[in-house]
Amino acid sequence: MKEFALYDRNGQGLSDEQVFSALREALDSCGELKKVLLIPPDFTRFYSCAGKITNAFYNMLAPRCEVDVLPALGTHVAMTREECAVMFPDIPFERIIVHNWRTDVVKIGEVPAGFVREVSEGIMNEPIDVEVNKLIMDKSYDLILSVGQVVPHEVVGMANHAKNIFVGCGGNRMINASHILGAFYGMERMMGKDHTPVRKVFDYAQEHFLKDVPLQYVLTVTTAPQNQPRIHGLFIGGERRGFEKAVELAQKKNLIFVDKPFKKAVVYMDPSEFKTTWLANKSVYRTRMAIADGGELVVLAPGVHKFGEDDTIDKLIRKYGYTGREHIIELCKTQEDLKNNMSAAAHLIHGSSDGRFKITYCTRLLSEEEVRGAGFDYAPFDEMVKTYDPARLTDGWQEVNGEEIFYISNPALGLWADKSKF
Repeated sequence: MKEFALYDRNGQGLSDEQVFSALREALDSCGELKKVLLIPPDFTRFYSCAGKITNAFYNMLAPRCEVDVLPALGTHVAMTREECAVMFPDIPFERIIVHNWRTDVVKIGEVPAGFVREVSEGIMNEPIDVEVNKLIMDKSYDLILSVGQVVPHEVVGMANHAKNIFVGCGGNRMINASHILGAFYGMERMMGKDHTPVRKVFDYAQEHFLKDVPLQYVLTVTTAPQNQPRIHGLFIGGERRGFEKAVELAQKKNLIFVDKPFKKAVVYMDPSEFKTTWLANKSVYRTRMAIADGGELVVLAPGVHKFGEDDTIDKLIRKYGYTGREHIIELCKTQEDLKNNMSAAAHLIHGSSDGRFKITYCTRLLSEEEVRGAGFDYAPFDEMVKTYDPARLTDGWQEVNGEEIFYISNPALGLWADKSKF
């Protein structure tokens, strides 16, 4: 496939014409295609513009070949028919395949213990099984296109590229191992950076076990001012250098250094995207490096109705709570249910402030007892929005009733950091 690296020149984003022209030219360079697999993110990455790109690919391909769509769900719940209709309006629902991270995978190799020990600086010393959805290894596909956004990420440093395959379409062992590796190594050492220990594991797995798979990447770098997505960069191809260019641009567009730490940050979690703390805790991950010691994070989460996307993980979060890194590490030594679900343990580490700042979840659909039971402070959503109304607030520093706050309308699109902590 022909490689592309497109950048907007005015900061206002690439036009649809520029994007679709590049997609069409990239496809035309592939010659005759009979069967194609598209791997976009799910609805929780709506602002990636990957839905628009996947929809365009389908329209270009469907008249001349068979097209399947496998959203990279990872551990997330399957997209609903309504979500698919919004994100992929022209793709028939029956062409969308649900990935099950527990049952739909095959083992294709193993990252050796010695390599894991080296890249983790001795934190982990076990081999990691590499599992992917069985469709990725199906030789009937002439082309597999992985579509997604490069943006700071708590598990791997910068999201997408091989993560879309090994986590988004991965299995239990790889998901557990990569998440706990990142958590034990320290997400604040990794977020916003390339070449992290987890990224090196994914790179190893791709180089050694996917070299014969016709896999190509279509990567975006986006922002969404006033919830209007803009594509600032589009990178197409199979080589890692395209990802590296996307990382460089995302560090400029999605990494926001603040001039002083937040004493109070208020974050709104769109109910159409964020229905669990598993997802809504991006409010914690992406702001923690900017929040002052003794500060407060207020999470406006009207759509959050449970903790885990997966019922097993939901029970574990309710059982152990977001109770701090050291406590969770100790529990992992003795509790078999956590040992068997290390991605849940990693999430519990990620979602705690370790007592450094206060996290107040403001919900409609979770009770005060449930929220406090998971280790957060609580306030009723409908009461809090009387003070912090998302319809009136704008991103950045605000004064509300004489109090200075920093407001973020969608934390999934960036990473906020006090430069001294980055």
